[in-house]
Amino acid sequence: MGAFRLQTLVANAKQLIKHNNKHQRDVPKGHLAVYVGEIQRKRFVVPLSYLNQPLFQDLLRRSEEEYGFNHPMGGLTIPCCEEAFVRLTSQLHVS
Repeated sequence: MGAFRLQTLVANAKQLIKHNNKHQRDVPKGHLAVYVGEIQRKRFVVPLSYLNQPLFQDLLRRSEEEYGFNHPMGGLTIPCCEEAFVRLTSQLHVS
């Protein structure tokens, strides 16, 4: 994936976050809510700094492939199993 496409992907995710954060008062500043799961979705609140992490960017690419930028939950939806998301975010939290 080219650098321009990745920048566009991150910029579109940030736009979606800005739009949705106006409606999500319980999300602390510097964080975003994402919905994770393949069938039943669970809401997670993660730091915005994750947007700069290659592992999280891979999830954003999968999300774009699956949903484009029309997310069914009204927020950023990530199509992976909850356990894999928790493992990945645990790795990001440590690094």
